[in-house]
Amino acid sequence: MSDQQPSTEKATGLKPINILAQYVRDVSFENPLAPESLRSGLTNPEMDINIGMDARKIPDEQVDDLYESVINIRAAAMRDGEPVFVFEMQYGATVVLNGIAEQNIHPVLLIEIPRLMFPYVRQMVSDLTMQGGFPPLILNPVDFQALYMEQFKDEMDEAKQSVREDAKKVVKQDSKKKKDEKKTPAKTKK
Repeated sequence: MSDQQPSTEKATGLKPINILAQYVRDVSFENPLAPESLRSGLTNPEMDINIGMDARKIPDEQVDDLYESVINIRAAAMRDGEPVFVFEMQYGATVVLNGIAEQNIHPVLLIEIPRLMFPYVRQMVSDLTMQGGFPPLILNPVDFQALYMEQFKDEMDEAKQSVREDAKKVVKQDSKKKKDEKKTPAKTKK
């Protein structure tokens, strides 16, 4: 074993992230104009792809740190205002997070776990579009950290603003305290 193991693993013998299961929660592939939409010589459809993440704590009497992380994906191909195909999927993972600091759980569930699941999602999207009669839709890699930052930008901005305001209050209190100390003459012993 490497000396570079996280302290959690050294102390408990447990990996910080333990993936118990990966699964399709929901999947839908609609091909409403088939077989006409599959003819050769048609113009390429316009693609609209949306990816999001969700996570939740799963109550369990035996496991304290049990969570579910889900990737939500929707891909719609449109040609001349008509849907060529629509693909929707929720792909989830049940994980145990051992010894991860409370402030890091949210980003782990919405950045790291989706990053680990994404190759499976990518393969399923490719396979289902191909089985629908179309060339495989191969998703580009996704920057889950950027998606996370975009999704929670408002909350992070509010937290930063709150920290700034708290810091200003502390500085004002310290300044007032120092002014008060200067005004109060020091007592001398007789």
